[in-house]
Amino acid sequence: MSAKHEWRKKEKSLYIPKTQPEVIEVPKLNYITIHGEGSPAEEAFTSRIGALYSLAYAIKMLPKKMDEKPSGYFDFTVYPLEGVWDINNKAKESYSGEIKKQDFAYKLIIRQPDFVKLPLFKEMLNSVKNKKTNPLLNQVNFETISEEKCVQMLHLGRFEDEPISFEKMEAFTKDQGLNRLSKVHKEIYLSDTRKVVPEKLKTVLRFRVG
Repeated sequence: MSAKHEWRKKEKSLYIPKTQPEVIEVPKLNYITIHGEGSPAEEAFTSRIGALYSLAYAIKMLPKKMDEKPSGYFDFTVYPLEGVWDINNKAKESYSGEIKKQDFAYKLIIRQPDFVKLPLFKEMLNSVKNKKTNPLLNQVNFETISEEKCVQMLHLGRFEDEPISFEKMEAFTKDQGLNRLSKVHKEIYLSDTRKVVPEKLKTVLRFRVG
């Protein structure tokens, strides 16, 4: 029996970076995704997370539900929640340097192992819909995302203090002779906010460079 694939051990370069900025090449990877707008403090944000995780864990447990395992299947630890953050189009039209939480536009994503392809995603999504009443499941998609060259670092502490880390990342980017391609950035949540105090949260911050 092959060992379980644990991303914390096997993919440290992608998920467990240092607390100083670094350049990384991120390959094409498969994700389940859902879009939203507004503050992460709103119930809609939490509901979207719930929709994603209900599908992510259904895929994780699928060998118990299927007579035959998918081609290439291997046991794995569910990947962490990630968020791709921007502001909505209306906020962009009147942007003056200040960002309000209600102006956020986000895409929540959870990476999937390589054996998860579009047909399997559709099969598992239909299975979850038959058991769950969450209407947000209709908004969940399957995407292959290519981030390519990025700068990333591990941010320790409150989400509100992330601008301090972004300043370090942007200074590092300039020192490397690179440019940040947009204000869109990714966050990978390594801590459970229900169990960890804000001062001890661990969040990977990442943005594309060229």
